[in-house]
Amino acid sequence: MTTLAYLANQFPSPVESYVMDEIHELRRRGVNVIPCSARRCCASSSREFRSVVAGTLYFRPWRARLLLRSAWLLLTKAGLLGDVLHRVCWQGPETPMRRLRALAHTYLGAYYALLLEKRGVRHIHVHHGYFSSWIAMVAARLLGTGFSMTLHGSDLLMHGAYLDIKLSQCQFCTTVSEFNRRFLLEHYPEIATDKVVVRRIGVDAPPRHRTELRRQNNDPFVLLAVGRLHAVKDHSFLVRACERLKQRGIRFLCWIAGDGAERSDLEHLIADLDLSAEVKLLGHLSRGDLERRYAAADLVVLTSRSEGIPLVLMEAMARGKLVLAPAITGIPELVVNKETGYLYTPGSQESFVARVEAIIKPQAELYSVRQAASRHVLQHFSREKNRAAFCDLLLGRIAQPLTDQSHANPLLQQIQLPV
Repeated sequence: MTTLAYLANQFPSPVESYVMDEIHELRRRGVNVIPCSARRCCASSSREFRSVVAGTLYFRPWRARLLLRSAWLLLTKAGLLGDVLHRVCWQGPETPMRRLRALAHTYLGAYYALLLEKRGVRHIHVHHGYFSSWIAMVAARLLGTGFSMTLHGSDLLMHGAYLDIKLSQCQFCTTVSEFNRRFLLEHYPEIATDKVVVRRIGVDAPPRHRTELRRQNNDPFVLLAVGRLHAVKDHSFLVRACERLKQRGIRFLCWIAGDGAERSDLEHLIADLDLSAEVKLLGHLSRGDLERRYAAADLVVLTSRSEGIPLVLMEAMARGKLVLAPAITGIPELVVNKETGYLYTPGSQESFVARVEAIIKPQAELYSVRQAASRHVLQHFSREKNRAAFCDLLLGRIAQPLTDQSHANPLLQQIQLPV
């Protein structure tokens, strides 16, 4: 039985259900998957959640003996990491603080290798290109295994530190959009083109019994935004656009579902702009509550500064909802303007508001756009199909021998602390 370590920054995560999906599918195919997490997850009382947590290998609580062995491992096996350490210390544009963090993550990579050393791991896959990908790269080198990454959006477009060496060292890399693939190949031309593969994420077909709430002529127009309250999601842009809609005499409600660090700032902004009656922060919603909000919404909006291809847009479109999003990154692969949804000029509130005003007016094309959106998602962004395609790729690639055998078989099990 093949044993695979699957590392995430934080697992399980309610906003990254696709990680659990991929683990379930791999296990269904007979793979022994070890879920791993660099950070402890948030507490939950559900039995299923506790079961997942119990089966996850966490870095913490720290094992004192492994921390000591990690330092010794780096001292005795530094030659295996020569190119990595040279890149950290002497090459690239990173700041001194970023270099120090990379050295700390190198230490954590040794620690992770020791956590895995007796588990027979053949390959490490890591989700996102953040610090966990560096940890996975170092651990794979020390264990003599391959590693691979899945990249989404901000992890390569906004926070791509050391992505050059991660791409050169990984066995392969998947990403969620053609835009991302082009970006990687253009910015890292030394990477073989077949090393970066598009494997989309997806959503399930919506429940057949769902009900659509029809808006009456005197009802306010309802906008819905779903996503964590984080600066990259730029909900403040949405709130300021709502001020313009109100100034133009449009009757509307704007629901923002999600929680996060930006909540307090958004509450103050809503109060300052006198939008308390129009804009509501709903907090985190259960799946049932979110379904009801989807049913009641006239338009699902996204105002992010950076994205991969957002699941929230897929969910809305699968349900036949109109969507409005910025024309950035891979979004136009999902939202084809005026065919499967609507796009606005990134950063332009005038463009956003003009699109909303046009959508509010009765148009014959709206019904066909909604139908096309649903068909497009179910055909190209099916959760089941894309999950299967990812697992096919992963298992096919790790079945191939590593092209670089120079670091194979470092025999971690022979490493002992000095007497």
